[in-house]
Amino acid sequence: MRIEALKLASVHSSMVEKIKTPIEEGKKNFGEFLTDALGEVNSLQQNATKASFDLAAGKLQDISQVTIAAEKATIAMQLTMQVRNKVVDAYQEIMRMQV
Repeated sequence: MRIEALKLASVHSSMVEKIKTPIEEGKKNFGEFLTDALGEVNSLQQNATKASFDLAAGKLQDISQVTIAAEKATIAMQLTMQVRNKVVDAYQEIMRMQV
């Protein structure tokens, strides 16, 4: 059985632009994604705090709404902390690499 060498086609700049354009359209960069995610966690925390104050003031009669809001905020905060820990671990691992 004969093995032949790979034949590579040349890449034109117009091909690269066609490939790049659909990927970059409508995408947020990493910083924007993190900012949006942290804003959402913050709003969940504020909703839980407001629900607690409303329950204490007598505006809410159903304690389950307060419990659900508090649990949503707690789970979102735990997820945020786990993602942060993974990012820090990855950064530390990269810094330990020898170049």
